[in-house]
Amino acid sequence: MFISIAIHTAPMKVIQTIPDMPKPVTEPEVSKFLESKLNLQIATVDEEGYPSIQPVWFIYDRQAEKIYTATPKMSKKAQNIQKNPDKVYFSIDDENFPYKGVKGRASAKISEDIQKNLPIVSEINMKYLGTLEHPLAKMIIDNTKKGIEVVIELTPKFFSAWDFSKGM
Repeated sequence: MFISIAIHTAPMKVIQTIPDMPKPVTEPEVSKFLESKLNLQIATVDEEGYPSIQPVWFIYDRQAEKIYTATPKMSKKAQNIQKNPDKVYFSIDDENFPYKGVKGRASAKISEDIQKNLPIVSEINMKYLGTLEHPLAKMIIDNTKKGIEVVIELTPKFFSAWDFSKGM
């Protein structure tokens, strides 16, 4: 399991997407939602200035308030992040009623450090596949060991949250 050594220094900045909701979404609720098994939609900016949005598996490090995902080193999202690391947006939403979700703007870093990436990639695979023995997990881990797969570290600038189960 991935273990963070970062020290949490400030409270998470949570913006209410729908300000008139009677009960605001709280920091613990955002953290819990970010641990869900939903896909994260990551948006980067391409070389022509257009958004590129792609679904990814992810893990959230609650203590460090960072989101991690993996991608092939030569993927479009990795290339876009290399060129525009401060122009990244993300969204995670539950499409089942009552709708809820979290989105935000982030800065991103690409990690090519295989030893740092392996536990992160393993944890992502465990979250979504439930095992490291699945052929897809084995392929992704093998690609990480070869340096083909890299890790994207997102540092959110804020979290914008909504939860319609809290009433209107």
